[in-house]
Amino acid sequence: MTSKASSIEQNGINAVPDAERYGKPADLFPVWFSWNISIFGITCGMYVFGLGLSVWQAMAAGVLGYFLSCFLVGVLAVGSVRTGLPTLTQSRFCFGTDGNRIPAFFGYTANMGWKITMLSMASTTLADLMANLCPPLAATPGMPSTFCLLLAFVIVIVLTMVGAVYGYQLIIKVERWIAIITGVMTAIYLFFFIPQIDFSQLNSAPSGSWGTFIGGVVLAMTMVGLGFLNYGGDYSRYLPRNSSSASVIFWTTTGIALPVSVLLILGVMLSVGNPELLDKAAHEPLAALTGILPFWFYVPFSLVIIISLISAGMTGVYSSGLALLAVGVPLSRAATTLLNAVIIALGCFYLTFISDSFLSTFSSFLATISVIMGSWGAIEIVDLLRQKRLNWDVTMANGYGEGGRNYRWTAMASLIIATIIGLGTITSSDPYIAKITSFLLSDEVASGTFAKANIGLLAAMISAAIIYYVLTFVLKQDVPPVKKSK
Repeated sequence: MTSKASSIEQNGINAVPDAERYGKPADLFPVWFSWNISIFGITCGMYVFGLGLSVWQAMAAGVLGYFLSCFLVGVLAVGSVRTGLPTLTQSRFCFGTDGNRIPAFFGYTANMGWKITMLSMASTTLADLMANLCPPLAATPGMPSTFCLLLAFVIVIVLTMVGAVYGYQLIIKVERWIAIITGVMTAIYLFFFIPQIDFSQLNSAPSGSWGTFIGGVVLAMTMVGLGFLNYGGDYSRYLPRNSSSASVIFWTTTGIALPVSVLLILGVMLSVGNPELLDKAAHEPLAALTGILPFWFYVPFSLVIIISLISAGMTGVYSSGLALLAVGVPLSRAATTLLNAVIIALGCFYLTFISDSFLSTFSSFLATISVIMGSWGAIEIVDLLRQKRLNWDVTMANGYGEGGRNYRWTAMASLIIATIIGLGTITSSDPYIAKITSFLLSDEVASGTFAKANIGLLAAMISAAIIYYVLTFVLKQDVPPVKKSK
């Protein structure tokens, strides 16, 4: 089977037929690598260190959080290999077709939140570049005008939507080249970056508590792996049905976690003794890092950043369209992608012109949405055991009377209880998001390490998995008989 990148993908949330499957698990690596090699990963290292950890604690917490959460993405990707379904359609096995609309909606919200973040950074980076290259577009020297920012945003959105509308085949081909170009340019960037590190200061930062360390692990999980849980299988479903589970997990995990772990370590090392840089990164994450570059390299490297972020937006918006279809929106995949353009524009406006701090809004959004999607992911991973026993029968993704269920109360109850536990035990530094968090905590506890570290996210995920496992495999509630394979 050969892919046609020049034609628009016809598959939506249906199971990909065996005749259209091709490739090998290693093909997943460049897809994930290409948009996780962005220097934004360095900023993520700054955020983990900024919790109050030592250099070595921050490195360990970040790497552990990355690989743990990305491993979960790989596990969920295996289910899509076996059925050919997108991840948020696959979970109809667990929640039922109507019940699945709830996690699919929040999965869509998570996708859009990430893409708003990525494309906002792409737009501001392009606007900064345009302002430096074309002074009439600058409000002040080097600072883009509002018109320049809007023009940059339109360019970024158009390029992103073209790739997302064409779909899987184009994305797979483009991502390979983006992975190579971005990787090479990031390696050159490190030539300028590493001399900025004061190696004599690496042992100067005091150690944080165990609670703060766990908070670093949780923050790393929310910044990377948990954000990909709900569409990890969207790119593995075209693999042959008999592809190795271990290989799918390995290439998915390493493709995401390896580049961001290296960049996180460098970001932590740069943070020591640079409080001004940490403060700037909280407001302008990419501008804080490109400011160290000579102009001759700043221009091509900014273009690489923009390309990398657009590729991230391309894959995410593609998956967002699939998520809307899983919710039940009566539109074609291409039409849902165009609808996403409007929603992204509104979100980018908020992040660019209303939010006082990129970091507070970004981290608060991640923690809040990760409670819901982390709980969903934990339930779905447990349910893969049941799905395997049912021989991955794709009719289970249909409604009542067509081989599946409309609702499964065991999954819904587990998700609701875990979400209440999670939202009630995390905190938010964004005043708007804070209205729906920490309601199970006293004022004293809410200001403590447990709450500020958002360890409630782990409590939600563990609770979801345990409750669902007990209901399904111990109490054997709402479980149909195992279908014999023919």
